[in-house]
Amino acid sequence: MSENTENCAVRIGMVNYINTAPIYEPWKRRGPVDGWHVEEAPPSTLNRMLAVGELDLGFVSCFEYAAHPEQYKILPDLSISANGAVGSVFLFSKIPVKDLDGKLVLLSSQSDTSVALTKVVLEKFHGVQPEYVSGELDGDLLLKCEALLAIGDDALRLAAEGGFTCQLDLGEVWKQHTGLPFVFAVCAVRQDFCEKSPELLEKVHTRLRECREEGNSRLRDICTIAAPRIPMEVDTCMEYLKGIEFDLGNKKIEALEQFFGYLIERGDVPESALPLKIHSF
Repeated sequence: MSENTENCAVRIGMVNYINTAPIYEPWKRRGPVDGWHVEEAPPSTLNRMLAVGELDLGFVSCFEYAAHPEQYKILPDLSISANGAVGSVFLFSKIPVKDLDGKLVLLSSQSDTSVALTKVVLEKFHGVQPEYVSGELDGDLLLKCEALLAIGDDALRLAAEGGFTCQLDLGEVWKQHTGLPFVFAVCAVRQDFCEKSPELLEKVHTRLRECREEGNSRLRDICTIAAPRIPMEVDTCMEYLKGIEFDLGNKKIEALEQFFGYLIERGDVPESALPLKIHSF
């Protein structure tokens, strides 16, 4: 942890990728709230921290919720999602995707949701069965693989550089095959925190939604701050962030149910992942 959180009233996880900037930059601009601690980390780290009780709530891979549904509820009207191409979750391949059967595919260890989506896309939608290996997107392992999954800022950089025969935007592929948006992350809250601090939870939820609305209304300002991190042009950042959505409407709930259905069918998550448990205030 970046600071002692033993006496914090609430511990919140925030993905440290550019795709949360429309919520997180307004949050930071408003300044800290006494007793509220925010932990920035990749999705896989936040998943682990929430699972073991080091966080009370946060934006985590929707896979984390599905894997441990007895521990969490989903906060309403919040997600990291896309209705089609997302621009930062790619399968990059040196050969045509149809030829990946039996070939080695390197999976980023940063997002369980994107790993599970990659397997659904390759096996169910494209009918190939590769061999998977998990690791960092560099070194000798990368040279041995015919394809790789990259997410977040890594994916943005690799897409801009080119150099691969094929690149599949996994949000776009999902939309083509299901007609639905894809929800990459939800704002999950631990069941025990729901019961212990309902009023505080409502205040955090309200602030997150307010920050989202502010971010959407000040998107160019947000991009001016966030774009140099990649680095990318402000206009390119604008185009990218316009494709990221942060609500959780009925179509996105339907999309989560369909995705979780695939994962239950594969044996990746328990049947108790459905029906969804969405918190109500």
